[in-house]
Amino acid sequence: MPKFSDVTLLITHYNRSSSLERLLKAFSDLDCHFGDIVVSDDGSRPEHLEQLSEIHRTYPYRLVSTPVNRGLGNNINKGQDAVKTTYTLYVQEDFVPKAIFPANLTTALKFLQQRSDLDVIRFYAYFKYPYLKSIGQGFSEMVFRFSAPGYKKFYYYSDHPHLRRTSFFEKFGRYPEGIKVEATEYKMMISFLKNKGKALQFDDPSALFDQLNSSDEPSTVSRNKWRVNNNPLIVFLRHLYRHIKFNYDYLR
Repeated sequence: MPKFSDVTLLITHYNRSSSLERLLKAFSDLDCHFGDIVVSDDGSRPEHLEQLSEIHRTYPYRLVSTPVNRGLGNNINKGQDAVKTTYTLYVQEDFVPKAIFPANLTTALKFLQQRSDLDVIRFYAYFKYPYLKSIGQGFSEMVFRFSAPGYKKFYYYSDHPHLRRTSFFEKFGRYPEGIKVEATEYKMMISFLKNKGKALQFDDPSALFDQLNSSDEPSTVSRNKWRVNNNPLIVFLRHLYRHIKFNYDYLR
């Protein structure tokens, strides 16, 4: 039975208690157990808070709460502050681990223990990072070079499921608070690159987790229409804007 005593499972939660229960059950079904579990709640509605208490009876965890919604940055910050183990496995509540995840978490943990230069190991992404160097056992090192073509090289850090050192804030700072979800993740991505973060990515970025959003508990993130518009002109302008902005923010 895998026992990751040096790892805390950190889950951010907001108004999706059934999804949280599904995630905790999935880890339990895989016999994937941790030194601690922290659930950081962002001011969920009363019915979800009641459900959190029921879930705790079956899957014990430490709840870190706030009386009002303060956004993703605050939710991750206060959750990470509560972690006491050496490593943190960060997962949002709408993900579900697959059967091969525990074995690959074991491998990832060994990489972090053996290589002091590594900061993060990514387990999920919408696409494979464009510049990778295989290191075997299903993982590749992400290689960032400012001179490399394209802007997708900047998508080095992500809030999707990943394993990191609990000392993460000491090197990269805390997540910015009081801004939109996408801006929070973007600013941490730039900070990670500027502070010379180093990461691995699982070679198949969708093989270890599923991201599931049901009609009962849909995504709580509202996307800007400009980001999802597929009009060819809008797509071109969006890519041009990102290319200019990413380069500017990295260099300033």
